[in-house]
Amino acid sequence: MFNPDNIRNFCIVAHIDHGKSTLADRLIEKTKAVSERAQRAQMTDDMDIERERGITIKSHAVRIPYTAQDGKAYILNFVDTPGHVDFTYEVSRAIASCEGAILIVDASQGVESQTLSNMYLALEHNLEILPVINKIDLPAANIPEVLHQIDHDLGLDSEQAVPVSAKTGQNIDALFEAIVTHFPPPTGSDNNPLQALIFDCNYDPYRGVIIHVRVFEGVLKPGMTIRFMNNKAEYKIEETGVFVFALVATECLHAGEVGYIIAGIKTVSDVGVGDTITDANAPCAEPLAGFKEIKPVVFSSVYPVDTNDYEELRESFEKLKLNDASLSWEKDSSLALGHGFRCGFLGLLHLEIVQERLEREFDQSVIFTAPSVRYQIHLRSGETIICDNPADYPDETKIASADEPYIKAMVITPTEYLGNIMSLCMEKRGVQAGMNYLDEKRVEMIYEMPLAEVLFDFYDRLKSVSRGYASFDYELIEMRPTDLVKIDILINGKSVDALAQLAYRPNAYKKASHVCAQLKEEITRQQFKIAIQGAIGNQIISRETVNALRKDVLAKCYGGDITRKRKLLEKQKEGKKRMKMIGDVELPQSAFLSVLKTNTD
Repeated sequence: MFNPDNIRNFCIVAHIDHGKSTLADRLIEKTKAVSERAQRAQMTDDMDIERERGITIKSHAVRIPYTAQDGKAYILNFVDTPGHVDFTYEVSRAIASCEGAILIVDASQGVESQTLSNMYLALEHNLEILPVINKIDLPAANIPEVLHQIDHDLGLDSEQAVPVSAKTGQNIDALFEAIVTHFPPPTGSDNNPLQALIFDCNYDPYRGVIIHVRVFEGVLKPGMTIRFMNNKAEYKIEETGVFVFALVATECLHAGEVGYIIAGIKTVSDVGVGDTITDANAPCAEPLAGFKEIKPVVFSSVYPVDTNDYEELRESFEKLKLNDASLSWEKDSSLALGHGFRCGFLGLLHLEIVQERLEREFDQSVIFTAPSVRYQIHLRSGETIICDNPADYPDETKIASADEPYIKAMVITPTEYLGNIMSLCMEKRGVQAGMNYLDEKRVEMIYEMPLAEVLFDFYDRLKSVSRGYASFDYELIEMRPTDLVKIDILINGKSVDALAQLAYRPNAYKKASHVCAQLKEEITRQQFKIAIQGAIGNQIISRETVNALRKDVLAKCYGGDITRKRKLLEKQKEGKKRMKMIGDVELPQSAFLSVLKTNTD
């Protein structure tokens, strides 16, 4: 008999690498939800990239049974969420589907920036928060200090904190008891109009889109006609069920339950994560709060190395889009690289993951152009256009002004690295908006800075200047005026559109010099001199020269008159000049990659 009092819905949230997936493994192992033969590390991570990098990219819902010490049987539904800032919206939807949140704090690292931001997300949705101190088996674990931070920084009751080791399984029983006593059961009634939240979805090649739902009111059962309240689409439910690693079909999903529905939906983009499902025949009054369209913030063009692979690349993108609704792409073309696609990503990690998945899962060799953000260009005619691609940048004479996106960056660091991080943020055009001393050893700095400055190497340099101790989180705030220019890269006098970049004018010389220097290293020498130039409009701002390969025409002159030698050199010079006029320079793939991957400072 279904009893909502025996259900606990909760999510696991934390900063990157604080042990969310490892703790999920121990919860699954302890309840024997999976046989010992099927058990492996990072059970909730499906992709090879997730396991190799030790990061979670997709949320993963799991249902496990638990019998408490008093003999009462419970059903625990939990969601293992991503920790990276790029996937914050996905985390917020997973949080919205729960009544409680396990907030993990690393016993050696303490409270970090995303620990705070995830806690605030949970508080916004009125969740009960259970602090858990993980990695207590480490020699560097400092439990008294972390308890003080839970009290002081998070404002939570440190007496409720459960110290565990997700790696060894130490104290997991106490955590289970804390979950069933601390988290409330779900509310809601089967008799109310249907109201269910879509918190995730994935694609099955045989069955279409599998929608992950949390039912707040009413009942979901096969045969019902449902309506998505955002896009007004209607579908007939073919199957309902719950997640016990494999999909297990059930007769229906009651109010308070977490499960899945299959309704013959062909593409993931038809399903909006965060949307509300209701009964098409007896709809609820209003949708659940918090839904928003996911907007990409970083843009890059993707081209196949071999132009003949264009159709294969397009098919790969279509398949990738089935599993990743946040990826947006449209056709693009370049004189230098041929036909390709202009893609929008949630952030740089998202871009890296898409690049790796294209190469691994679809065996595609691709070139990514320099990442860019979306600028607002105000023209003298009064029109405003959106520009994320240097190829679409209008003529300088037509532009009145330009705006660029700004972020609010939150950095938590030990005090000894304060000066280094301040210098880095100021160099990246950051303006300090606040500074809070969390305790005598750690400080939280808040900076407002352009998103474009964070794209290339900010995160890597932050980790190096703080020896890995600083943590970084950000959110988009607004568009602000900027002095924007387009840097063109000319090779042998011809512009290479794939290497063009949009940049802040005072930084343009430095960027152009860097690109020219990198290309000089990568371009092979020819029979003629190759000029590599960086230009803004008609003005050349930097130059490098790849010297010509030349035959020693004076080798046969042993002594003799200087005029004979000069005549031979002049003849060679004329030949080189003719060759330069008709000669073409081939850019290797490594030239494009070197411009992207190397430090721009």
